Amino acid sequence: MSQTQLTQHELPNFITILAGIFKDSPFAQYLSYWENTIFSFIVICALLLIAYLALRRASVIPGRLQNATEVLAGGIDDFVCGILGPKGRKYTPFIGTLFIYIIFMNLAGIIPFMKSPTASWSTTLALALCVFIYVQYTAIKEQGIRGYIDHMMGRPRGFLIFTAVIPILLLFVHILSELVRPISLSLRLRSNIWGDDMLLAIMAGFGIKGVPLLFFNTLIVILAGIVQATVFCLLSTIYFALAIPHEEVS
Repeated sequence: MSQTQLTQHELPNFITILAGIFKDSPFAQYLSYWENTIFSFIVICALLLIAYLALRRASVIPGRLQNATEVLAGGIDDFVCGILGPKGRKYTPFIGTLFIYIIFMNLAGIIPFMKSPTASWSTTLALALCVFIYVQYTAIKEQGIRGYIDHMMGRPRGFLIFTAVIPILLLFVHILSELVRPISLSLRLRSNIWGDDMLLAIMAGFGIKGVPLLFFNTLIVILAGIVQATVFCLLSTIYFALAIPHEEVS
């Protein structure tokens, strides 16, 4: 299925509308090329505005917005530390930022004339690569190059410790699994959000008769968006747990 066919099955957004108005112009091509980046930037601006409004008058007795952000931050910290232990708190800002950013991007598609940037593999792959690079950096920092390679060779090695075949084979398998992780992580998120957006577009195509189904599926899409953000961050946290020496995760 071509990109044009895929676009025809998506709900219209203001980028596609503008591109249609300025059809075949360089401006329309520019908008189409940077479509997902534009929507990602809009989500970032929205998050910055919410953070500003929540913290501009921070007080001991918090208001509703400040209280909501504090509860969310506390919940994410408990989530991360529940897997990584108390020393995993230093990874809470990264995991928390991913979680909030992905949720907002997932749910952007239910807003009229907006689109979920996570319905594009370019967006989810970029997020997954950030996780991959940070995890590898953490593993090397915590264990050192030698310790990291030794860990990749697998332990304990039993009576085959003096043979080169099993450790080298395990090293190859671990390297392959590490390289596959960002692909599987990104495709899982992209495919689910893309499928949700396609479902909403199909329901909207039924017109007035499809309103009850559209409303029901919108609720499903909201739930799925939250679940997919949670799964992405859960797997990311587990990757950190595997990269940190066991004595550190306690």
